[in-house]
Amino acid sequence: MKPKQAVISMLSAVIVAGIWGMPAAAHINGMEEILQNTKVSESESTFYMDDTVNNNGLYKMDSNYRFVPVNDTASARKVLLTFDDGPKDRAVLEKLLGVLEKHSAKAIFFVNGIHVEKHPELLRLIDRSGQTVGNHTWSHPDLRKLPPEEAAREIQYVQDIVSKIIGKKPRFFRPPYGSGNEQVRRIAKNHALLYMTWSNGSLDWAESARNNPAAVIRNVMSQLHPGANILMHEVPWTADALDSLLSNLEAQGYGFIDPAAIIVPAGSAK
Repeated sequence: MKPKQAVISMLSAVIVAGIWGMPAAAHINGMEEILQNTKVSESESTFYMDDTVNNNGLYKMDSNYRFVPVNDTASARKVLLTFDDGPKDRAVLEKLLGVLEKHSAKAIFFVNGIHVEKHPELLRLIDRSGQTVGNHTWSHPDLRKLPPEEAAREIQYVQDIVSKIIGKKPRFFRPPYGSGNEQVRRIAKNHALLYMTWSNGSLDWAESARNNPAAVIRNVMSQLHPGANILMHEVPWTADALDSLLSNLEAQGYGFIDPAAIIVPAGSAK
């Protein structure tokens, strides 16, 4: 990662942490009932040292969380669109989905279990719209500060509730604040989840971008690079910015990666 991009990524993580505040307690509302009925076994946090893949994807993720084509049939001039921290606002979500459909674009929606539990119909809407659901933990804690068993539950419960509602489990995982460690990577890998942070932060969570769609567009375009992993959130100003942002990306010759074309870890999602 280049120095400028490393600084941006570091600042992004710090700002996100500041907006969310302290990590939520393990026994949050809606999670206690699951805790009573689910026990995390030792095998659920075991890391399988098998880096083979289970599909014929066109893109693979590099160590800087960028996506590169695996052969000449795929274009390098594409980006991955992602939206974190939903689903919680129908109007905002519908606007995001409508713009994605207009541009024939696919994205990953990294969801939190606490929101999915309250709004299962919005999760179904994401799935019915042909978009991809990713795992963003149950309660949005800083996983680096949790014991292994608790971190494993944060990930497992999202796998379970998403599967119950839409009949399939996420294959992509993003830790809150971009904060993870080898322990978290091992848990994600055990669930056949592709662990990622981002390589292009929209900063739509920062005060400077609040209610400022132009700032969201400017932030993304200033960091643009082939294979960019673009971090955005389910917030009104990003929904307002998205149509112009995608038009700007297309004007620069960029397309959008379909998450279904990304190589993911081998194994069945647990």
